[in-house]
Amino acid sequence: MTTFPSGSSGRLPLRAVLFDRDDTLARTDPGVYREAALWAADRFGLEARETGRRMAAQWAAQAEAWWHLRSDEDEAAFWDTYRADLGRALGLTDEQARELMAAYPYERFMKPVEDARAVLEALRARGLKVGVLSNTLPSIGRTLEALGLADLVDVAVATCTVGVHKPEPGAFEFALDALGLPAAAVLFVDDRPENVEAARALGLRAALIDLGGQVPGALHRLPDVLGLVEESVEG
Repeated sequence: MTTFPSGSSGRLPLRAVLFDRDDTLARTDPGVYREAALWAADRFGLEARETGRRMAAQWAAQAEAWWHLRSDEDEAAFWDTYRADLGRALGLTDEQARELMAAYPYERFMKPVEDARAVLEALRARGLKVGVLSNTLPSIGRTLEALGLADLVDVAVATCTVGVHKPEPGAFEFALDALGLPAAAVLFVDDRPENVEAARALGLRAALIDLGGQVPGALHRLPDVLGLVEESVEG
């Protein structure tokens, strides 16, 4: 079982758990890419395999183009540009591209990880706040709604709206302000070691999660977070 580094828990009782979103609470579902490609192929007379390849390539080409977005309006403009580029890549009219993206919006490609809702329910039942801090677009609320988790999240922070991304300290400081808690009262869970290290440097309790089960010492299942919470209470 992962344990907190010596001295990381401080003297304060645990009051909240702050999660990353992607590869922590949610995963991208490759099956939805296949489903979307088949849908587009059937709807618009395209070749399914090539459609899927071009859709994946278009998203990969925009992998960091959204980091500068600050508002819902900025994000809407981003998706307008993305739709036009995707339409050209697939040989679709603007109307067809709109239809595709309406049927398969960004959030539809995400699925909650196993037991995500049960874990958040258990944390709330213990009287803990639940937060999400993600390097993502402003529409984090919409994605959490699509995942069926929004009603269990007290604070959701998309770093785009803050203008500073993990592992920069300002991202964590903004989330702590939103939670209304000091660092030592918060457990942070993320799949990237650099984010976990940055959180610990600021005084948060922090744990690395690796849902692929490849990293020794990391949490390998989301319910393992509940064990850390118990350990903290007992400590």
